[in-house]
Amino acid sequence: MTVHFIGAGPGAADLLTIRGRDLIARCPVCLYAGSLVPKGVLAYCPDGARIIDTAPLSLDDIIAEMKSAHDAGFEVARLHSGDLSVWSAVGEQTRRLDALGIPYDMTPGVPAFAAAASALKRELTLPEVAQSLVLTRTSGRASAMPEREKLATFAQSGATLAIHLSIHVLPRVVEELTPFYGPECPVAIVYRASWPDERVLRGVLADIEARAAEAPMERTALILVGPSLAAEAFRESALYDAGYDRRFRPRGGV
Repeated sequence: MTVHFIGAGPGAADLLTIRGRDLIARCPVCLYAGSLVPKGVLAYCPDGARIIDTAPLSLDDIIAEMKSAHDAGFEVARLHSGDLSVWSAVGEQTRRLDALGIPYDMTPGVPAFAAAASALKRELTLPEVAQSLVLTRTSGRASAMPEREKLATFAQSGATLAIHLSIHVLPRVVEELTPFYGPECPVAIVYRASWPDERVLRGVLADIEARAAEAPMERTALILVGPSLAAEAFRESALYDAGYDRRFRPRGGV
């Protein structure tokens, strides 16, 4: 029997992939991160499924539940918020499963930064403005940042930054980024993107602290920084230019 790691998306139950939904529907055991995965996603579980909130559990407890289900011949849906590839703590679980010889697979989910960009109605990579997006965070109790992965290091590129798990240190974020982006650089904070209580706060580095202080947000807020958040006078992409010679439109369609 297989453990299915599933990215449950940013919050809205209908931002779950069809594959993820179908896997959940066939698994008699479901482990989910209750502090981040919405209850609506659990509606896809089959009747009578054993549904376990892992928020109060240790890694040992979680693996024990997976092993117990595996030994009983049950498939397991293991739900994590957003996408599995970043800040999911999946790596430590799969390492344990490898040691136990328990098979698993992984299904991607809609990441928080994508939901935040949709809430802002913005493309984060605009021609000749920004062509790179950096997903990063600041050091926290659970995990320190590697020495070379500092905000200042990424800021030197001028890329759009999607800063996770850092709303509690917003003053430090502003202080570290202002020398590189300037005080008038656009900033957006998206709280609980795609959830019913989603909130969007816009500003610039010079005033975002004051704006955020008026409407405090918890840790599930994503900070986006970069000129692409407000740019309007950018060059149109050559991709759809009438004269652009490309494989599917030779000689620009002429």
